[in-house]
Amino acid sequence: MFVHGNNIEQKENHKTKYRDAESRRYLSAIRLEYNQWKIKNESLKGPLPIFSLNDSELIEKRVHLLNDYKDFLDLQHYAEKFDSRSNLHSSVLEEFMYYLFKDLVFGISKNALIGKSHSFKDIFFRAHSYKDMVERPHALFETKDHDFAIGISMKATMQCQGNIIADEYSWDIPAIAIECKTYLDKTMLQDASTAAEQIKHKNPNAMYIVVAEWLKLSESVNLKKYKIDQIYVLRKQKNTDREFRYDADYQKNPIYSDVVEHCFNNVREFLTADWEGGISHGLDRGFLI
Repeated sequence: MFVHGNNIEQKENHKTKYRDAESRRYLSAIRLEYNQWKIKNESLKGPLPIFSLNDSELIEKRVHLLNDYKDFLDLQHYAEKFDSRSNLHSSVLEEFMYYLFKDLVFGISKNALIGKSHSFKDIFFRAHSYKDMVERPHALFETKDHDFAIGISMKATMQCQGNIIADEYSWDIPAIAIECKTYLDKTMLQDASTAAEQIKHKNPNAMYIVVAEWLKLSESVNLKKYKIDQIYVLRKQKNTDREFRYDADYQKNPIYSDVVEHCFNNVREFLTADWEGGISHGLDRGFLI
């Protein structure tokens, strides 16, 4: 849930890295700002599964808090000290997704999965011999990590008929998977589309969304051929390499609350809708898809 906070904690407690005085000073300042961001977000309640007239105001408050924290964290000295490999900056958006959707999701079920996910991708069976095969399942599950998911965590027990030895397995099934990016380029888009297709093969009802701060795509990209349900560009702005973002004449757009609100409403409508879509249901209408 608190993936950005966990990232900060890992750096604070790292045995070999970030031990110099400058890193300790920076991490101390970031910790103070992060704690305030977290406390303020947790003090807000909503939006909820049922529409309310103050939903827009709540989302605006959350986005305002996000912009303030991002402006602090994106200062040049922090950006240069903690590069993209550290995931410090990219994890902010993942944690924001939790604050944005937590009351919606838990308003539907307290047992829901929300946050980072190790989602079911495939299953295969690999016994060491036929004797092993008839004694226990030897099932192997392939999973796919997702930045943020809303769904369920599954537990299952498998055993071969006539045997008492049982194996237990657990995995996640997302209803919605959200890929969080600082910027979105063509390679990332292709990878996201492949991940979306894999999810929908196993859960046809699933939705797959990409949320990015900036966009790094040209007009020659045909978005229709990708399996992603929606792409949100929070700053409504093309990507600029990090070193140019600190030029005196660079104008960085804020994260826009209307984009975040569209994303929230899209997810809420999906999570509260009737998913009926089987063949029998379609046959009653006369059209199946």
